[in-house]
Amino acid sequence: MNTSYDVKIWDIRRNASSKTPSYVVRWKLGGKERSKTFRTKALAESFVSDLRQATRKGEPFDLVTGLPSSMAAPAETGPTFFDFARSYMAARWVHSAARTRETMTYALLSLVPALVKELSSRPKDDNLRAVLRDYAFLPDKRRGELRQEYKAAFAWLEAASLPLTDLLEPAVIRSALDAIALCFDGEPAAANTVRRKRAVLHHMMESAVELKKLPANPLHAVKWKPPKATGTVDPRTVVNPVQVRALLDAVRQVGRTRGPRMVAMFACMYYAALRPEEASGLRRQNCDLPAEGWGLITLEKARPQANKRWTNSGETHDERGLKHRAQDDTREIPIPPLFVEILREHIETYSAEKDGRLFRTSKGRPFSSSAYSAVWREARRLAFTAEQVVSPLAARPYDLRHAAVSLWLNAGVPPTEIAQRAGHGVDVLLRVYAKCIEGQRARANSQITQALEM
Repeated sequence: MNTSYDVKIWDIRRNASSKTPSYVVRWKLGGKERSKTFRTKALAESFVSDLRQATRKGEPFDLVTGLPSSMAAPAETGPTFFDFARSYMAARWVHSAARTRETMTYALLSLVPALVKELSSRPKDDNLRAVLRDYAFLPDKRRGELRQEYKAAFAWLEAASLPLTDLLEPAVIRSALDAIALCFDGEPAAANTVRRKRAVLHHMMESAVELKKLPANPLHAVKWKPPKATGTVDPRTVVNPVQVRALLDAVRQVGRTRGPRMVAMFACMYYAALRPEEASGLRRQNCDLPAEGWGLITLEKARPQANKRWTNSGETHDERGLKHRAQDDTREIPIPPLFVEILREHIETYSAEKDGRLFRTSKGRPFSSSAYSAVWREARRLAFTAEQVVSPLAARPYDLRHAAVSLWLNAGVPPTEIAQRAGHGVDVLLRVYAKCIEGQRARANSQITQALEM
């Protein structure tokens, strides 16, 4: 006889011999003690609950596996989470921008090492993330041969990864959500980071349903709220025109040539509300710069920066269409005479690259985000008081774009026109910049006073 009803289940206990927290479930079947270790207490409790329900129902326990008939391991019917994650990345690669590929990968760097069985000889998490980032999630033509130092980690992941169908268990999908809520060092992740990673997991599960790998999206079965993100611009970051001019003057003083080459690029972010990647992609042929009066920029392309492993070109910058627009769509931005003069001076001094690009190093390379961020930090130190330097005021170059849109709103420019120039939807514009619109409170108070006096 290969089954028995003689079962005794003990309480869960913490595994004292493990360096990382784990929990042991112990039970006795037919006089022989059994045990199973889980990484989280929730998983252990779920397993114990299943064992107790089986005993209450009078199910026979298999003497070989130690499990009741309802928990007997079925034949392998689908991919592991690791396998599905790799196929998901391969399918999405062609149609995704470099930064999207990076976002998907970093979500999976949290998820894949968390959704595994408790197998022995687990490699360090740093090694697991390295083999995922540098090999497993890259297309065949990018990754080459598996390096010797990654072979053990890759083999362990293939053996330990949970079946994709295990995510239908609430305890397992919750462990996935717990994983994306933390940074790699164990600290709580920023709200926007958690939301981005959760969006990747949600899309993966929807793809699994579409491909009939799962009967339903397991995220719908659990109640879990991501941390709340502000979603609005902090008005403390917004600089005024006088402060902008002081900052641009300070940029000219940074370095021998690096700062002066960036003045017009930073000016693009303020006077035309360009995103950094849009300024990076700006060409001479995009600029109508008359000797007098207003000019016009007609944006065609952006050049976002990402790690070389994620770009199509293998360089740090890929040329892309404009954000939130069709591939060949353009955006027209009228620019004031002051900015026209800045661009004319830049072109006269540094000319343009062969393809028309305006902003590049002396060797013709695009400026990296780390390079222009370093120049910006030094410019703030030169232009601001000590109190302003430690404040959020224009802490990042991107805050120049926020300052531009805030200025236009407070000047009374219609939101539809601002949205067109900035490349926003009107609803997004008003929601994101709601706190930066000045003078509304006094007008509202006056209107309410008049109503009360009627």
